[in-house]
Amino acid sequence: MSFRARIALASAVAVAVAVVGMSAGAYVLVRNSLRDEVDRSLSQRSLRTELAPFGRRFDSIRPPAFGGAPGYLQLVAADGSTARPPGDDVPLPVDDEDLAIARDQAAARFTDVDVDGVHLRVLTRPIPGGALQLARPLEEVDASLSRLRVALLVAGAAGIALAALLGLVVSRAAIGPLRRLAAEAEAVGVTGDLTRRVGVEGTDEVGRLGHRFDEMLAALERSELARRQLVADASHELRTPIASVRTNVDLLARHPELSLPEREAALSSARSQLEELSLLVTDLVELARDGSEPPTHAEPFRIDEVVADAVRRAEVAHPGVRFAVTAEQSVVEGVAERAHRAVSNLLDNAAKWSPDGGTVEVSVHGPQVVVRDHGPGIDEEDLPHLFDRFYRSPAARSKPGSGLGLAIVKRVADEHGGTVTAENADGNGARFVLRLGPSG
Repeated sequence: MSFRARIALASAVAVAVAVVGMSAGAYVLVRNSLRDEVDRSLSQRSLRTELAPFGRRFDSIRPPAFGGAPGYLQLVAADGSTARPPGDDVPLPVDDEDLAIARDQAAARFTDVDVDGVHLRVLTRPIPGGALQLARPLEEVDASLSRLRVALLVAGAAGIALAALLGLVVSRAAIGPLRRLAAEAEAVGVTGDLTRRVGVEGTDEVGRLGHRFDEMLAALERSELARRQLVADASHELRTPIASVRTNVDLLARHPELSLPEREAALSSARSQLEELSLLVTDLVELARDGSEPPTHAEPFRIDEVVADAVRRAEVAHPGVRFAVTAEQSVVEGVAERAHRAVSNLLDNAAKWSPDGGTVEVSVHGPQVVVRDHGPGIDEEDLPHLFDRFYRSPAARSKPGSGLGLAIVKRVADEHGGTVTAENADGNGARFVLRLGPSG
């Protein structure tokens, strides 16, 4: 069943429940009103009925002057015998409760009985020496109620049908945006075109759904563009080391007559290119992770200890550079291994730009790590792109690296809800500030 049909059905069911409830209530009110009128009439007539003193056998009864709708009268003795006006030979039924009224003068009561196919309303009330029964036919009341039932049934059915029709009309207009949304979703699924947009206007639930769907498509489009760019950049960056390794391997394979120093040089070049290729693949895997979620297994750790360990490794990798560390004991929330990777990348970047015998200053204050080198600094046109993937400034293209180190630093900062910034330091050199966690 379509959504439109379900809306129409729900409208019809709601109206049907309301109509049935209102019809039942109206019917009960009218029925009670008509029967109360009959009961009042019987009560008034019973009070106006004149009975002659007949003794214990009730041999005869003087007919009362009803002055209204025809009815039936009957006297019930305490022994159960009955007497009726002359000419009235149809007895009214007498049960145990009627006898109790005649014998014990119990409270009066109204009952419904059928006598010779006639529906009667009977009042039984106590009188001295027995009980008086007055009966009035209910054909007029039953006929009125029958006509009322037919009228309510017809009106209810018409109302339900109209509600269903209006539900279809209203649902057509209401689900129009949803139909466009479904059509666009199907089109995107078939064509893969993430540039499509629903364009639903409004601030209601459907409008908000359309806006969120468009935002989702935009996010997917950005993600797809980033993925394609990553693949293109990675293929470009991988091409050079792979080609170099292939060249050296082919050289060794085709020229076995090469001297030992020449073979060692080719192997050394191939080994260097393989190391660069391994590092590049590791960085690519790192950047392929979804950085939109917080790091898993986050726990408190000492960022000053992480920085100290990263500095020790950097001193081994860069023996020509001195690292001056100023750190205070600081605890942050996150993943220590990820923070170590980010700090190591900053240290490697600073050492790469430092002159021989230069100093890299490292400080830790709270969740903030500052790395400052004394190299040539950063060109102004490079500042906005330093943390882009595969970005390498003209001056950096002659140095080792793939252009992914600072992009990984930014990824780690984002994962920890922090930031990383770069600026030119006073005097000379560059200054990088890594904050793990939101600013306090």
